[in-house]
Amino acid sequence: MNTTTDFLGHPKGLFVCFATEMWERFSYYGMRALLIFYLTQHWEFTDSASYLIYAAYTSLVYITPVFGGILADQILGSKKAVTYGAVLLVLGHTGMAIESNVQIFYISLALIVAGVGFLKPNISTMVGSLYKEGDPRRDSGFTIFYMGINIGAFSASLLCGWLGQTFGWSYGFGAAGIGMLLGLLIFLWGQKYLEGLAEPPSEKYSHITYGFSYEKWAYISGLAMVLVSWFLVQNQQVVQNLLSGFGAIFIAAWLLYALFKCPPQERDRLIAVGVLILFSLIFWALFEQAGSSLNILTDRGVDRTVFGYEVPASMFQSLNAGFIFTIAPLFAMLWISLSKRGMEPSTPIKFAMGLIFVGLGFLVLVFGMQSSSGIQTGLIWIVLIYLLHTIGELCLSPVGLSSVTKLSPQRIVGFMMGMWFFASAAGNFVAGKIAQATSSGEAGLVGETFSISQKVAFIDVYTSVGLISIGCGLFLMIITPILKKLMHGAS
Repeated sequence: MNTTTDFLGHPKGLFVCFATEMWERFSYYGMRALLIFYLTQHWEFTDSASYLIYAAYTSLVYITPVFGGILADQILGSKKAVTYGAVLLVLGHTGMAIESNVQIFYISLALIVAGVGFLKPNISTMVGSLYKEGDPRRDSGFTIFYMGINIGAFSASLLCGWLGQTFGWSYGFGAAGIGMLLGLLIFLWGQKYLEGLAEPPSEKYSHITYGFSYEKWAYISGLAMVLVSWFLVQNQQVVQNLLSGFGAIFIAAWLLYALFKCPPQERDRLIAVGVLILFSLIFWALFEQAGSSLNILTDRGVDRTVFGYEVPASMFQSLNAGFIFTIAPLFAMLWISLSKRGMEPSTPIKFAMGLIFVGLGFLVLVFGMQSSSGIQTGLIWIVLIYLLHTIGELCLSPVGLSSVTKLSPQRIVGFMMGMWFFASAAGNFVAGKIAQATSSGEAGLVGETFSISQKVAFIDVYTSVGLISIGCGLFLMIITPILKKLMHGAS
C-alpha cells in the first residue's frame, strides 16, 4: 500500500472519482426529476408527447456510453473522455436553465446525452484501474463509489425538485448545472491523484489523418453524437425503429453465435444470460415509470400535504435512493447469511423476485387508488410503490452485470455487455409507450386538474402491468431449473 497516495485506506483518486460521479449524478437526477413537468407545464406538450420525448432521451442515455467507452479505450483514455463529457454536461445543464427557446431545450438534452456517454462508462473504468488485480480493497472501493451515485441522486431530487417547482425551472436546472460544474472542477483539480492510470492507451491519439489528430477526431465524433441526439429526441419514431432494428440484429447475432460458434457449455451459458437480459428489459420498462407516468400521477392525483405543506411531486424521486441507503446493507447481510446456510437464491430466482416486487408495487398503488374516498390518493401508497420497486431493483440490478461477466465467453463479453445496456435502453423506450397508455386523450396541458378518466386510465394500466410483471416473475421461477442447468454451476 502506498501511504503517500492513500486516504482512509484507499487511493486518493477514488475520492476524486467519487466526488465527480456524485455531482454528475446530482445534475442528471436533478434534471430528471423535473423533466416531465417541464415538458407538460412549461412547454405545454401533451402527456402523450411528453412521455415519448422523455423515453427517447432516457433511451439515448443508455446507448451513448457504448460509443464513449470505445473512443476512450481506443484514443482518448479515461481522463480526457471524462473531462470532455463533463464539459458537454455543464453546457447542457446551462442550456436547460434557459427557458426562451424550445430548440435550445432540445440541443441541451442532446449535450447531456453525449456528455453522459463520455463520462459515465469511463469514470467507472477509472475506479477499477486504481486497484491492482487481486487487491482486496477493490470491492470496498466500488461500494464507496456507488454510494456517491446514490448521494447525488437523493440530494438532487430534493434540492433541484424543490427549487424548480417552487421558484422556477431555471433555479432547479441551474442548481443541477452548478453541481456538474463543481464535479468538473473537482476532477480537474484531482487529476494528480489518478497516478497516470487514465492516460490515452497509446500515442495513436496524436496521429494525423485528414488534417486532424485522432484526438480531435474523437472530439468531433462527440459533437456528431450531439447532433444525432438532437435529431433523435425530436423524432421518437426514428428512435423506436432504430431500437427495433438493432434489437433484432442483437438477438440474431446472439443466437447464431451461441448455436454455431460455441462449444456446448459456452452455448448453454450464453443462452441462459440472453434469457435473463430479455427479462431485464421487462423490469426496466416498468421500473422506469418513476420519472414519467408515476411522476405525473404523484403531481395530479396524490394528496401531497404533509403538516400543512404541499410537497413538490418531483421531490418524491428521492425515495428510491433513500431506500437504497437504508435497505441495501440489509440485503447484503441477508445474501451473506443465506449463502452461509447454502440457501442464497440463484441469479434467475433473484431476477424473478425483482419482477414480482415491481409488479406488487403497481398492484399496491392500484389498491390505494381504488380504496381512496375521493379522486386524490393518499401519500402512503406512493411511498409503498417506491419501497417495493427499490426492493425489486436490489434483487435484480446488482446481479445483472455480474451474471453477464460470469456467463459470457470472455471473447464476446463486451458484446453481451452492450446487449445488457441495449436492453436497458429499449426498456426505457417501452416505458414511454406504457406511460402513454395512462394519458387520457390530450390531457396534460397547463392548468388541467386530475380527472376521473385519468384515474381510471392509471388504474387500468397499472393493474395490467402489475399482473404481467408478476406473471413474468412466476414464469421465470418455473423455468429456473432449466436455466440453472444451462448455467453449469455459474449461478
